[in-house]
Amino acid sequence: MNKLPSQRIATLGLKLPPAPPPAGLYKPILVVDNFLYVSGQGPMKSDGEYITGRVGEDLNLGQGKLAAEQVGLTMLSTIQTHFGDIDRILQVVKVLGMVNSTPDFGQHPLVINGFSELMADVFGTDNGVGVRSAVGMMLPGNIPVEIEAMFQLK
Repeated sequence: MNKLPSQRIATLGLKLPPAPPPAGLYKPILVVDNFLYVSGQGPMKSDGEYITGRVGEDLNLGQGKLAAEQVGLTMLSTIQTHFGDIDRILQVVKVLGMVNSTPDFGQHPLVINGFSELMADVFGTDNGVGVRSAVGMMLPGNIPVEIEAMFQLK
């Protein structure tokens, strides 16, 4: 029997950080038709502070991947806080992963795998993996990873 996402979160023992307040003039989430859009999220820790650093300089690939996983936890918290029932999500549709990295760092997709693997654990391998882009750029507050996503609702 398939577990609901909320049950998987509990079974995996995942600890969600607080949902961050918007850092500008935008909505954290928006529902349009049968889709839930989540604004770009950073890697917020349980103490309300962000992980910071540039991948390829301050953080290595593994640390960047862990930061991307933390973004996933932050996003789940944002969904629960601003949308409510995470079990209403049918599947991940689209992910845009942005990595704050040095110009010579070229493993952006491997960093964003930290987020994608978490979504696969929470929503299942079929529903937790959608289409995805992973790019390098400078990010606000020197956070290592920012991710926005789109989900289909039941």
